[in-house]
Amino acid sequence: MGDPVANYTSRLQQQEGEIKLLQDEIERLRDPQELNFTSSQLDELREENSRLKYRLNILKRSLQEEMSQNDNEMLNINQRLQQIFGEAINTAYPGLENPPLTVTPNQQAKFGDYQCNSAMAMAQVMKAKGQKISPREIAEKIVQNIPNNELIERTEIAGPGFINVHLKRMFVSKLLSSLLVNGVKPPSLKKKKKVVVDFSSPNIAKEMHVGHLRSTIIGDSMCRLFEFLGYEVLRLNHVGDWGTQFGMLIAHLQDKFPNYLSVSPPIGDLQAFYKESKKRFDEDEEFKRRAYQCVVKLQSKEPDFIKAWNLICDVSRNEFQKVYNCLDIRIEERGESYYQDMMTAVIKEFEEKGLVQLDEGRKIVFAPGQSIPLTIVKSDGGYTYDTSDLAAIKNRIFDEKADIIIYVTDSGQAVHFQVVFAAAQLIGWYDPKVIRVEHAGFGVVLGEDKKKFKTRSGDTVRLMDLLEEGLKRSMDKLKEKGRDKVLTPEDLVKAQRAVAFGCIKYADLSHNRINDYVFSFDKMLDDRGNTAAYLLYAFTRIRSIARLANIQEATLRTAVETTEVLLDHEKEWKLGKCILRFPEILQKITDDLLLHTLCDYLYELATTFTEFYDSCYCVEKDRQTGEVVKINMCRMLLCEATAAVMAKGFDILGINPVERM
Repeated sequence: MGDPVANYTSRLQQQEGEIKLLQDEIERLRDPQELNFTSSQLDELREENSRLKYRLNILKRSLQEEMSQNDNEMLNINQRLQQIFGEAINTAYPGLENPPLTVTPNQQAKFGDYQCNSAMAMAQVMKAKGQKISPREIAEKIVQNIPNNELIERTEIAGPGFINVHLKRMFVSKLLSSLLVNGVKPPSLKKKKKVVVDFSSPNIAKEMHVGHLRSTIIGDSMCRLFEFLGYEVLRLNHVGDWGTQFGMLIAHLQDKFPNYLSVSPPIGDLQAFYKESKKRFDEDEEFKRRAYQCVVKLQSKEPDFIKAWNLICDVSRNEFQKVYNCLDIRIEERGESYYQDMMTAVIKEFEEKGLVQLDEGRKIVFAPGQSIPLTIVKSDGGYTYDTSDLAAIKNRIFDEKADIIIYVTDSGQAVHFQVVFAAAQLIGWYDPKVIRVEHAGFGVVLGEDKKKFKTRSGDTVRLMDLLEEGLKRSMDKLKEKGRDKVLTPEDLVKAQRAVAFGCIKYADLSHNRINDYVFSFDKMLDDRGNTAAYLLYAFTRIRSIARLANIQEATLRTAVETTEVLLDHEKEWKLGKCILRFPEILQKITDDLLLHTLCDYLYELATTFTEFYDSCYCVEKDRQTGEVVKINMCRMLLCEATAAVMAKGFDILGINPVERM
């Protein structure tokens, strides 16, 4: 995908290079004696000189304007360092095409703040071309060509060719002040792009179960990330609301509630209703025959059958919405039925391009490099999931004009989507270099016995039962900590919901989505270690520091405008740098869609803050009276900056922290 910051960086490098060329040309034109030109030639050159100076001033002004426009946004320090080192490498080795460029945060403070590790990889590339140069020599030449910049204090070459980078404290201080003044704002997108995220996707007439938990939580968090970064996001719920199963459901509805057209049927338990109709379908041939007739009439869109279908769908929607309300999920339903009228045109397009083969009455499509075909028409003339998924991807590309399309489903569907994407490319619907289409797969939820998460009776766990159990356990935990004695009833309920749903979401998101994970209420409610419970309590403590010191909001706002964020203590410096890594964390997740990186970062930020708070007093109180005798406002601002970034991180994860817990 096109990286807006990289594009911006490239444009800046190009403009700076052009400025340098123009400056060199102007210097050359200033010495006419050396050039030995005639009077008329000199006049022409002077005119050209004026034009060049004019162009130079425009370029400089343009450069300054672009940089000033972004002053109120958080800077991605890593990308800025990559720009600086990229320029140094290109200057040092102009003949080397696409040189390796690696800049990472330093893991040990004694070696500096960041590290450029390009020299070793460059040595290998040059060796393959017959140029034998030691990595250390390459590193020295890179350092010699680092351009003047605003953030590097000094560099050191270590070991075989590691370039350790020390940042300017004043620069980091200014970035923190900007964050406090302007808020947590991401780098702006050069072009607003549209993202479609397909997630959750339960089946009508069936309960949402724990298997839908991961898709719902992961998909929502991805949407929140892209929304924060400034993308236009379309959240789609591709529910299973069409197919032969609706024939048996409608036939059963007609028998059980014959007056359903005039009186809304009181279907209390749709899952039981589904099981009853399935049992009749399997055992009663006459019922099965009627069920198939109902399917035909539904697909023909006869009004009475469409009404019956809508009644069944509405009962399911109401149940789904209970889950979405608990988890604070916004999503637009576009089920399989939405794409029914588009399928005929999709099949015709594949046929007209000669991409369809016949196989025992089926119409199939083989995509290049794929061993499994797509079945786009069954032998009985019916459509399949393959057909609806092809219609859906075409709609998202051409009608929604998506730049990025993400499917959030379990990893078991990886091969299916791989074939769908390959077929969409085969027919020419999209170029992967232009439109990013990705399957974000995830592992299964396991019980504490390391087997698929089930009830004791072996049934699939209902999602609402799980959420209600979470509420019960979080209240028990809060009472165990005595919070019911200090919180108002209203605040206690807010804390209960924040802990329950926050812990369930975080337990999922803090694991690499590709892996299976063990669901354990005991672990997720533990307020030690990398859990939502720990982070929520840490956040509440940070937010309470100013309140307990009786510092008014207006006082803090004045301090933001007037107080310099000093970073003299090593723990202040460590915390300041950690806060400012937020944009590079988000950039990484945008690239690989692995949200556990954000969880790891928030945990690191919380523990780094604890180190800072234990070593650096923010509020000094009289030990006998408890009265505040001294406030270090600079450190209070570091508390505010930490809380601001944590709050935005929680928002992206879909977690709702509360002020009192």
